[in-house]
Amino acid sequence: MPVRSASGLVAYVNARLIDPASGLDAKGALLTNGEIIADCGPGLFQGGVPSDIDVVDCGGLCLAPGLVDMRVQVREPGEEHKETLKSAGEAAVAGGVTSMVCLPNTEPVIDDVATVEFVARRARKIGLAKIYPYAAATKNLDGKELSEMGMLAEAGALAFTDGTKAIRDALVMRRALSYAATFGAMIVQHAEDPSLAEDGAMNEGEIATRMGLAGIPAAAEVIMLERDIRLVELTGGRYHAAHVSTAEGVDVIRRAKANGLDVTCDTAPPYFALNELAVGDYRTFAKLSPPLRSEADRQAIVAALKDGTIDAVASDHAPQDQDSKRLPFALAEAGGVGLETLLAVTLELFHNNHLSLIDALGLVSHGPAEILGLPAGSLKVGQAADLVLFDPDRPWMVDPDRFRSKSKNSPFDGRPVQGMVRRTVIDGRTVFDRDG
Repeated sequence: MPVRSASGLVAYVNARLIDPASGLDAKGALLTNGEIIADCGPGLFQGGVPSDIDVVDCGGLCLAPGLVDMRVQVREPGEEHKETLKSAGEAAVAGGVTSMVCLPNTEPVIDDVATVEFVARRARKIGLAKIYPYAAATKNLDGKELSEMGMLAEAGALAFTDGTKAIRDALVMRRALSYAATFGAMIVQHAEDPSLAEDGAMNEGEIATRMGLAGIPAAAEVIMLERDIRLVELTGGRYHAAHVSTAEGVDVIRRAKANGLDVTCDTAPPYFALNELAVGDYRTFAKLSPPLRSEADRQAIVAALKDGTIDAVASDHAPQDQDSKRLPFALAEAGGVGLETLLAVTLELFHNNHLSLIDALGLVSHGPAEILGLPAGSLKVGQAADLVLFDPDRPWMVDPDRFRSKSKNSPFDGRPVQGMVRRTVIDGRTVFDRDG
């Protein structure tokens, strides 16, 4: 880890620069000045680096914008035994994530200005990954009375969502879209009809029947998306569908985009890297929300990532303690940790020849930053020096016991992956160094 020179300048040389925002993919160098990127490009320092500048030799590895994770449950305040802002920050930087957005389903719920400010203040004090909050769309996530969106947006809330709950009432969703639209804010929906999903444990189909588990049909996602898209047409609101998991769901979003509606969506690595077979012998670490779907659905998600229908990939980091997971499958809590596997599993899209390296990286950097309006996800001069240095080919085995996250409930437990973070830099500071 380099010691800052008196000039505050650090040169990252001998790098493969990858910037999804500009399309840059070339050998070159990058210069940081304090907290910002001062220069970047293929011709930089070809004549050598001046003696007053600290040098980081990247060894030919990839230097890219830090990852932006747009769906994380940090569990603080309220469930610090599962995760804290500090442990989530440590897991994030180990995974190359420099900015993350947390859901409002904490205790208390992030539905007032004080809680929004608490999260921002705590994250700044910890000094690891930057943490931005979503605020609740409805008070206490009850799905009835709208939160004070205007005040919450002013306090720093990036968008509005009821987190892991769908906004189930159509009139409430209509009002939320209309209200948020008055100041350009976005509604993020967990698109799943609760009446079809609330008693289910896994994807509805032959495997669920054979295992004797209640199923959640793909229609639960599709029906909610269809309804919400109609309400977007009615209100002119901004709408984002989180963790899309089905072929038909993707088709609904594709049509909405073709019709010019202000609709975006993301998915999470389990939905393009795993299918319902991962549940196996009642494996609760593979119990997710939405559930892992069929192989045909998985392939449709990959196709939607290739054609651009899906705008971003988020970790959907949902830490659960052992007591919540080591239960009969139907009783276990849903969710998996994902901050430390986000990059490596997303790179499977590159290694399996579905996407170029720069396009795969764009899904976890520039794509989410653009949706959320964050000043992140690019190597632009003047931008914050939030960087990740990684080896795209380095193989490793997912071992949750080695995670920085407090919880170890990974659906990728034991999976061989490729792509290892070597260094993470935030505002010009090295906050993670695998070799240091």
